[in-house]
Amino acid sequence: MAKAMLQSLARNAASRPIPHTTKPKSVVLGTISCSIEPKFYGTVGVDESHSEHVARQMIQYALELARSKKSEDSYAQSLIVLEQGISFLRGDSTADSLGMLMLAMSTLLYESGELQNSMEKLQMVHQLGSASLTLKVAALEALTGLNLEAGQDDSSLTLATDCFKLLNSSSGGNASAYEVLRSRAKAIKGLTHLIRGELESAEALFGGCKEDLEGCRDQIGNTALSHGQFSHATGNLSLAKDLYEKAIHEAEDVSVKPSLSSSNMISEEILLGATCALGQLLSHSGKFNEAEELLTKALTKAESHFGLNHYKVGVILTCIALMYKQKAKFDASSAILIQEGLYRRALDKLKAPSFDSQDSVAELGKKDVIALARGGYAEVLCVQQKRKGEGERMKKWAESAWTNRRMSLAEALEISEASKSPLVVVDTRVCRAL
Repeated sequence: MAKAMLQSLARNAASRPIPHTTKPKSVVLGTISCSIEPKFYGTVGVDESHSEHVARQMIQYALELARSKKSEDSYAQSLIVLEQGISFLRGDSTADSLGMLMLAMSTLLYESGELQNSMEKLQMVHQLGSASLTLKVAALEALTGLNLEAGQDDSSLTLATDCFKLLNSSSGGNASAYEVLRSRAKAIKGLTHLIRGELESAEALFGGCKEDLEGCRDQIGNTALSHGQFSHATGNLSLAKDLYEKAIHEAEDVSVKPSLSSSNMISEEILLGATCALGQLLSHSGKFNEAEELLTKALTKAESHFGLNHYKVGVILTCIALMYKQKAKFDASSAILIQEGLYRRALDKLKAPSFDSQDSVAELGKKDVIALARGGYAEVLCVQQKRKGEGERMKKWAESAWTNRRMSLAEALEISEASKSPLVVVDTRVCRAL
């Protein structure tokens, strides 16, 4: 029955006209994606209803359809499949089956650049009164992540706190599953405090993450990555390396059942983020050949998953440019042409406005990373006598866009010994400099 229904939905989606001048209607500040592997679609799980099994099949089909071509049409058709799936299951299904479809829609909207619309889908999950705790935590985790990406740090903290309140008000259920959810809530709130420059609050949350990671066998990718980034940013590179490798291992382990997640918190984002973070750590440690290999691997992953022109490709190109900057200083060389080429490509993918643009810097998304790229590029220009004026203007723009509360842009760009802190770490999930 499920197979026939999917075929019918696919035919309906393909037959419906897709606008070529506008993107499908959706949302930009909160998203959720069901990251579900094909091997879990074969049979109905022990604790899974038939409608949830059907929903998982629809999600798998829609994700594969959208990502196979990475076009506006393929994403629009996938959203139609999920919309029709919701209509088909409504009234004769569990709240979780509908919520799972909404999470998947949110993920597709996020991947196609519809951040605000993807957030709306996440917010709809909370209107499903009987939805499971797991589903609600996934939605809040993703909403927090999207708000962080949009630079809405106060809203992010409110959402992360709401996630804790939700867990504290819940009782009963599987104890081990509850602890996994609690570790995810601690990690996203700790990440929020780190971005806000509130290190004591972040340390209080990450201080117990080690026990959380030891007590949970799987579904700890975001916890390990966020804890690793905190350790990295505060100078504990040995622990950070172990945590990054743990996050990568889980994301690549096909035997680990993926958790409900969404948008910039899905397993693909964890693998990309941990790979890029480990590359940055190796660069900070002076291991440039290994760093280049990992950062190139992260770049390939981003291009494969999001497409060649996605802004996350620009985020990783910025990290590669900074690695070459560090290597050039270590080797007492310049590598000016390589750095300039990477910064130009990064800023193009990030769709950075002209540095003399009248657009409000306060409303600019991904401005931490754009400021890093512009700041690094400005240094390259300033050492060239004929381009120094251009470099100074670019530097001024970058300093006005920089929002990190732990350090200045000059400190972030300065190459220090790996044992010293603070260090800047770029998080590809939320496109922020930690």
